[in-house]
Amino acid sequence: MTVQLRPAQAMQAPVFLATYAKQVELSVQQVMAERQHVVEPRLWDAMSYALLAGGKRVRPALVLACFKACGGTDESLAMPAAVSIECMHTYSLIHDDLPCMDDDDLRRGNPTCHKKFDEATAVLAADALQTLSFELLTDMGASADTSLTLLRRLAIASGAQGMVGGQMMDMRAEAAGVHSVLEVERIHLHKTGALIRYSCEAGALLAGASEKELHACSRYGEAVGLLFQIADDILDATATSEDLGKSAGKDEAQNKATYVSIEGLQRARELAENLRSIARKACDDLPHQGEDLHALADYILERGQ
Repeated sequence: MTVQLRPAQAMQAPVFLATYAKQVELSVQQVMAERQHVVEPRLWDAMSYALLAGGKRVRPALVLACFKACGGTDESLAMPAAVSIECMHTYSLIHDDLPCMDDDDLRRGNPTCHKKFDEATAVLAADALQTLSFELLTDMGASADTSLTLLRRLAIASGAQGMVGGQMMDMRAEAAGVHSVLEVERIHLHKTGALIRYSCEAGALLAGASEKELHACSRYGEAVGLLFQIADDILDATATSEDLGKSAGKDEAQNKATYVSIEGLQRARELAENLRSIARKACDDLPHQGEDLHALADYILERGQ
């Protein structure tokens, strides 16, 4: 199968993604404004700098899109969970960019948090965003049982069994070398996929989804999580730093295990196409507005073309 190349600047995000991004941005601003006078000023500045640096807000959008796809109607019920996952994701980006990790100077087109401030401040800002993520899940309109379920699932998805564990696998792979696409998949199911899958499950749970609908959102999130990582791997190998808003070519320079390094560019694109199909198929079990989730899977695939 031959996949045509398309320039990064030709990519157009789905309309609903931009709409959700604006809503999340406003909610993030409100959350930070409420804490401005109770948080140490430099720490508040660093948290706000990282959290409000832009981005497409894919993870919170998945919370809201899966909420609607499972029959949810009042988006204000799901918004705290959407902001929560953005806080958790931003914490991970700050840590990922540190000199002891990926050592990057650019994120979303701006200096990384440790470059704008300093390493110690960046670490503390990330720590504060991580704990804020959990705080937000305790202060929402959901039932106590639902809130507890979300807290537990987020802890698992973000911690040693999920994102943090995946980061450790990734670091060890750099040193030891990875020679199998299954090893790469295992890394990214944890490092990238766990939070994306959680985002989908959170939206479903807040909508009161059936077991069938929850499983459909989980399957969709797992496929889209891997699809997102493959697209990132392809972009790192093919796009410019200006297009990406972060340093390009770092995966190869740091000997990272990626779909491109193991399978090659063309095969990586074919794997991405297969995952898009799996994600779209999962939507067949969702009763409402699966078209938004279809459009997001299409868009993520397009990022890597």
